[in-house]
Amino acid sequence: MLSLDSLSRFSPYALALLRIFTALSFISHGTQKIFGFPVPPSWGMPGMFSLPWIAGVLEIVGGTLILIGFMTRPAAFVLSGLMAFAYWMAHGSKGFYPLLNGGEAAMLFSFIFLYIATVGPGAFALDSRKR
Repeated sequence: MLSLDSLSRFSPYALALLRIFTALSFISHGTQKIFGFPVPPSWGMPGMFSLPWIAGVLEIVGGTLILIGFMTRPAAFVLSGLMAFAYWMAHGSKGFYPLLNGGEAAMLFSFIFLYIATVGPGAFALDSRKR
C-alpha cells in the first residue's frame, strides 16, 4: 500500500514538474510581450527598453534557464524579485486582494520562484548532472 510518507520519494520529480510547467507558462508571458505570440498584450506591444519590454526579456531568458534547470537558483531568485516588483507596480495599488486587483499570477510566480530558489531544481535539470 502506498502511504503518504512513501510519496516523498517522488519529491524530486514533482518539483521538476512544478519547475518545468511554471517555466513554460512564464515564458509565454515573455513571448507575448516581445513577439506578440500567442497573442499581443491587450494594452499593446511595449516599446523597446521600456519596463514591460525588459520584463519580457527576463521572462523569456530566465524562464528558459529554469525550464532546462541551468543556473536555476539564481534565475529563480531574480524572477521572484521581478514578479514581486511587478505585483506592486501593476496590481498592489488597485487593492489589497489579489483576486480583485488581478495580481494572482504575479503573486504565485513570485512565491513559486522563491521556493525553487530555496530548494533547487529537482530532477531532470542540467544543474543536477554529475560533473
